[in-house]
Order: sequence, then structure tokens, then C-alpha cells
Amino acid sequence: MALRYLFARRSALSYVSRLALLGLILSVAVLVIVLSIVNGFERELRDRVLGVLPHISAQVPAGLQTSQWQTLVAEQSFAGITALAPYISGTALLAANSKIQGINLTGIDPATYAQVTDIVQYTSSQGFAALDETPYGIILGARLAATLSLKTGDRVLVVLPVGAVTPAGALPRQRRFQVVDIFDSQSQLDGQLALITLNSAQKMFRTAGRVHGLQGRLDDLFLTQNAQAGLQNALQGSQVRVRTWMDTHGNLYQAIAVQKMTMFVLLSFLVAVAAFNLVSGLMMIVEQRKNDVAVLRTMGADSRMVMTLFCALGLLLALSGIAFGVVIGAGIALGLPGFYSQVTQFFGLNLMSQYFIAYLPVDIRIEDLLQVAVAAFVLTLLATLYPAWRATRLLPSRVLAHE
Repeated sequence: MALRYLFARRSALSYVSRLALLGLILSVAVLVIVLSIVNGFERELRDRVLGVLPHISAQVPAGLQTSQWQTLVAEQSFAGITALAPYISGTALLAANSKIQGINLTGIDPATYAQVTDIVQYTSSQGFAALDETPYGIILGARLAATLSLKTGDRVLVVLPVGAVTPAGALPRQRRFQVVDIFDSQSQLDGQLALITLNSAQKMFRTAGRVHGLQGRLDDLFLTQNAQAGLQNALQGSQVRVRTWMDTHGNLYQAIAVQKMTMFVLLSFLVAVAAFNLVSGLMMIVEQRKNDVAVLRTMGADSRMVMTLFCALGLLLALSGIAFGVVIGAGIALGLPGFYSQVTQFFGLNLMSQYFIAYLPVDIRIEDLLQVAVAAFVLTLLATLYPAWRATRLLPSRVLAHE
């Protein structure tokens, strides 16, 4: 009977009902789009940024001898840590083509560093192997290479802010390196990081065969305390500083999670407004069909049947709005990355320059679509109760008195 009312020639969809249905479709679609974008940022932070960055880092002020770090790397006896690699890190300047750029210069052991980072997946050719094959080779991020107008095979001057004092004044320490590869992770590291071999870094920073510390990869991103304590105890030094990704990017990850929950709650109010707009539409349907209700009551229909009828009618409208909203929202969300890329290229904009990635990520999750659909369904169910109850209050004698 509800289907007959919905698809009858004298349609139950009045102008007000259509507007309410359109509002429900738009609100559900907006909620799906926003959640998909927030999910995209969460996914890229977890998989791309935290995949490129080492998960844990131990800095030893006095440095570690080669025998020390080789023993620690070979043992691999730390709870929650799957791989360790030595590193030397410091700030430096790159100079090329009359341009200068500040960087984070990191010396790595290519054999072990590939186990603690996914950078090699984003390189354009040989990856870390190219560092061993070229004396004083360097791997740059794509954004950094573009800023300095560099490509593979070019030479770049690396300048350290420390140097020797001579009669002519303080001379900075510098050496020319050859660009052997370029990585493009589309994250903030592309404009900050430059990699050289451990041997080259020891000569540049003059660490006398020592390394600054160890970097590692965690088995579980969120089980950081045991790994941090284990590495701290192994290095046995009160001045040893062990940091995890939670110290550097934990606030950002938590902010994304809080933002997702906040946006879901706030936009649920938008869905609630659209759902309760159906009340006015259903009230008009009740008024339009009051003669039918009166006839049904005279034929023996009880209040429960009448209420079920109009609840079913309201839920049919709601389900159609929710279904269209989810489909339209998911479709728009899937097309947003390509649309954003075209717009930024056409207008020459870089709207994501302040974020940790340079593109618009989207991640549509089935569980979120189900949550949106269930929340919208519950709200619309509540919205249908009052009009359905009003239909049960119609008195057949008064309605049919002038028929």
C-alpha cells in the first residue's frame, strides 16, 4: 500500500517532499565525501609518510662505533622492531644553477636502510644501489630537484654550515656530489631530504668513523613503548634520545582521527535537519490521504496498521534518499582527485603546499558508508513517527461527514 501511494498517478511526492528528499540526498552525499577525504589523509599518513619515514630513531650524542652498530643491527633482539639501520644526519645547503636550498642531509647504509623505509619504491631508477656505484653520489627528493633544476647525472654542491677557520676567515665545509637518483613520494620529504652513503657522510661531518645513531622500523605502528624502552636500554646511556613517529607525527595522526569524528557528528546534524524536513512532507501526505485513512479505519484497520503504513511510506522515501546520497557521494569522491589535479595544473595552483602530501587523497570505506546509511536511516525513522501518529488520530466520522 505504501508503494502504491508512492508511485500513484496522484503522487505522494509533493513539492515540499521533493525538497526534503533532495536535502537528504545532498546531506548524505556531503557526509560521504568529507569522510572519504579525511580517510584519504589518514591512509596517506599511515602508508606513505610513515612508510617513508623510519618509525623509531635513537640519537647517541657520543656516537656509535662501527662494531657497535653492526652488532645491534645483526642481533635484532628488540621487541616490536623488525629492522635497524645506522644514520648520520644534519642540516646542509644545496647549491646548483644559481639556486640555494636548505636540506636535511642524511648518510645511510644502503644495505640496511632499505629495510626501514619505503623510499626505494619511489625512486626512478636503481634506488640505493646507485649510491654504492657512484663515489659521492646523492639521492634527492623530486620537489627539491625541481627547485634546483636538477636531474639524474647533474652535479650539486653540498655545503655544511660548519667549517675550518683560516687566516682568510671561516670557510664552510663543501663538496660536489653527483645526483644518482630522484625519489618522488609526493610527501613533504620530497622537498627536504637528501641521501648520501654513510662513508660520504662520515667524511663530510668528520665523525671519525662513528654514526649519530640508529633508525628502525616497527612491527606495529601503535606499539611504540616497548620498542622505545628496549632500544634505550640496549644503548645504555642517559643522554641517548629515542624518539618514535608518535613524537613527530602523533599529534597529526590524532588530529586527523579527532577531525573525522568531529566532522561525522557535525554533518550528522545536517542529515538530521534533512531527515526531519520529511516531517512536513509526510504531514502533507497524511492530509492528502486522510479520506483513504478514514475508509481503512471504517473497514477495521487499527491504529497500528495505519501507523505502520505511513512509517513504511516515510522509510521508502528515506531509503531512496540515502541510497542516492551514498551513490552520488561515492561517485563524486572517486572523481575528486582527478578533478583536483586538472584544476591545479590548469590554474597553476598548489593548494596542498601546506600539507604533508601534495595531492588530494580519497579513501572510500565500506564501513563508513554503512555507518552513514544506518545513522541517516535511524534519524529518518524517528522523523516519520510523528506524522504516522497524527494519521492514527484522524476520526473517520469527521473526515467522511461531508462525503
